[in-house]
Amino acid sequence: MKYGESTFDIIYLVFAIVLGICILKRRRDEIGKRMGAAVLILGCGDAFHLIPRILNYFLSRDFTAWLGIGKLVTSITMTVFYVLLYHLWFRIYGEKEDHKLSMLVYGLAALRIVLCLLPQNRWLQNDSPMLWGILRNLPFVALGCIDVYLFYRKRMENHNFRNVWILITLSFLFYIPVAAAAGVVPMLGMLMLPKTVCYMVLIWILFRESKGMVNP
Repeated sequence: MKYGESTFDIIYLVFAIVLGICILKRRRDEIGKRMGAAVLILGCGDAFHLIPRILNYFLSRDFTAWLGIGKLVTSITMTVFYVLLYHLWFRIYGEKEDHKLSMLVYGLAALRIVLCLLPQNRWLQNDSPMLWGILRNLPFVALGCIDVYLFYRKRMENHNFRNVWILITLSFLFYIPVAAAAGVVPMLGMLMLPKTVCYMVLIWILFRESKGMVNP
């Protein structure tokens, strides 16, 4: 179990970080920078949680605090990732940004981050109460729903992005049970594997989209 999961986590981190760098090198305009930054933030943020998790399997040290802090960092970077996806949608489809909707997105992201930073989450003990797992994820789910709605609206206008709304939806469906109740039912943590697969497919879509672009 530990070897399989650790190998999968390492493959994911290398995949995300390498492809993020490749996107940034391939396309240096605003769209390329946003895509590359989104992928790197996702991969590097997940590294804060996954690396201590891998080390915890093989080293006889107490990684409780590091695992909790890693979850906190990942919670924040995932939020930033979905905000970047929101802005990326407007650039890709050439739509004028809706300022009221943007304020809502920023508000949800800020609320999510503030809730994550509160001590009631008990990150250092890596033992977050179920109530706080639900509370801090409510604005996050709302943020994800906005991205799903936007990508669903334009799903037929870009071949590469036609299934992005499905991937975001699935990633949240896999993530919500883990965030809410993994502390009570540890086996729910296995749902993070298909969630990560959704992220890998999404990263590949961004990479493939960048391949079709030409640097100015």
